Parts: sequence; C-alpha cells; structure tokens
Amino acid sequence: MHDRRHASWMAGAALLVPVIFFQAACSENPPPVIPEPVVVAPTPIDDPPEIVPSARPPAPAPPPPPAAPILTPDEEIAAQSLAEINRALLLEPVFFGLDGAELDERGRRVVEANADVLARFPTWNVTIEGHCDERGTPEYNLGLGELRALAAQRYLLELGLDPARVRTVSYGKEFPFDPGNDESAWAANRRAHFVITEK
Repeated sequence: MHDRRHASWMAGAALLVPVIFFQAACSENPPPVIPEPVVVAPTPIDDPPEIVPSARPPAPAPPPPPAAPILTPDEEIAAQSLAEINRALLLEPVFFGLDGAELDERGRRVVEANADVLARFPTWNVTIEGHCDERGTPEYNLGLGELRALAAQRYLLELGLDPARVRTVSYGKEFPFDPGNDESAWAANRRAHFVITEK
C-alpha cells in the first residue's frame, strides 16, 4: 500500500516538474535582442577635392562721372584767373603820340571795343594805367601818364560804364613795356593800359 502511494506521488511529481519549468519559462520575458550597429569605414581618398569658396557676385561698377557742363565762350573766359584774363589782352591798350593825351580815331575804337567787353562781364572792374616813354622828367611823365589814363576813362564813362567800375593810375616812365631806346620802343610805351583788377 505504501509502495502504491509512493509511486503515485512520484508520478505526480514527475508531471509537476515540467509544468513548473514551463510556467517559469513562460512567466519570464527574455530581454530584447539589440542588433549591433554596422560601422562602415570611410573609403580612403588619395587626393581630397579642393574646397572652393562660393564666388561672390561682382561689385557694381561705379557710376560714371557727371558730364562736365558745357560752357559758353564768355563763361569759359569768366572762369579764368585774373592773370589769365589779362594775359589774353581782352582789353586792348590805347596808344598816344609824342607828348599827346588825346584819343585819336583809332584810340576811340579801341575804347569802344573795351566797353563792349566790360558790358559782357558786368562784375569786372578795370584800372587804366597811364604810361610814357623814357624821355622827359619823372614828374612830367607822371602828369602826362595821368592825362592819358583820364582820357580813356572819360570816354568809357561817355559810353555808359559805371564810374564805380573804373579807376586810373599813372606810372609815368617807371614800368616800360619795351625796354628799348628807339622810336619803336617809345611808341609802345606811350599808352593807356587796361587791367582787370576784379571779377
């Protein structure tokens, strides 16, 4: 009897062991399997490509310089310096005879032409210089030079020039235009000389 119980118990235990192991196996979840990452080695490059910086857009071209204004001939003259204007002899001298201080016909035409120039440039002021040749005393020539300058000034005023725009000075024989000692030089030095002094 005892042997039968023991055999029955053994048979039951034999059946229980696989069930217990099966339950234990089912009750535990195995950890998930994480695949190992695949690392791909880079392919070696003998000559790496040159990195070229991106090209900048070209700078805009500078604007062209403004065109120079087109000047009239009178505007070109007015833009010159006093020295340039006087060198150009826009105002011609008036010449006189020996010991003379009166304007002849040619002298009047010269003064008229000078008056026309001064009318074109109404801001210009003029000084009329009286000059003489080397003969005679300094005092005589200073007086004669003044008479010559005044003769030219008087005719300018008769032609309508504003008196405030013209003055006179006498240099006598002190500043000859021609340093010679002959009649040609003397004739060149007997003059009323016009100089623009303000513009």
